[in-house]
Amino acid sequence: MRLYTRTGDKGQTSIIGGRVDKDDIRVEAYGTVDEVNCFVGQAVTELDESLFKDVLSDLEKIQHELFDCGGDLANVTKKREPKLTEEAITYLESKIDELIVEAPELERFILPGGAKASASIHIARTVTRRAERLVVSLMKADDTTPVVCLQYLNRLSDYFFALARVINFRLNVKDVEYIRSANVFRGGKRKDERKED
Repeated sequence: MRLYTRTGDKGQTSIIGGRVDKDDIRVEAYGTVDEVNCFVGQAVTELDESLFKDVLSDLEKIQHELFDCGGDLANVTKKREPKLTEEAITYLESKIDELIVEAPELERFILPGGAKASASIHIARTVTRRAERLVVSLMKADDTTPVVCLQYLNRLSDYFFALARVINFRLNVKDVEYIRSANVFRGGKRKDERKED
C-alpha cells in the first residue's frame, strides 16, 4: 500500500461523504483535533507508568475519543451516527473533580510549564481551545455538526488544565504563579466562573 495518492495535489481532500478544499473550516477543525491527539501522545511518552498508571489509562481513552471526534467532524453524511457520546463528557467531568481535589488549591493564574509532561499537556490544552473555537465556526456554517464534539472539547481543555497541575504535584514540581495575577480562584475554580450554558 502506498501512503501517497496524489489526489490532494490540487488542494482538495476527501471527507466522509465528499471532497472539500484543504483550508475548509471542517478540515481545520478535525485537523486541529488531530493536533491535540499528537500532543497527548507526546505526554504519554513522558509519563512514568509506576506513578501515572491511572493517567495513562485515561489518556489512551481520550486519544480514542479524539479520533471519534475527528471522524464525527469529518462526516457530511446523514447515514453515519456520531461516535463520540455524552458518556465521554460525563467521564471527563468526574475525572476533573478528582484531579482538582488532588492538586493544591489554586489562587492565582499559573505559567504553563513545570515537568515535561505537564508542559505537553498545557500545549494540548491550548490547542484544544483552538479546536473548540474552530468547531464553533463550523457549527455556524453547518448546523448539523454534532454539538457533543463542542461540549467534549470544552471539558477536555478543563481536564488538561487540572491534569497538568496534578502531574507537577506528583513529581514535586511547583506551579509558578503569574506574578501580576490577582487572586482569581476560589476552591480551585475561577471566582467569575459561570455554569455551562
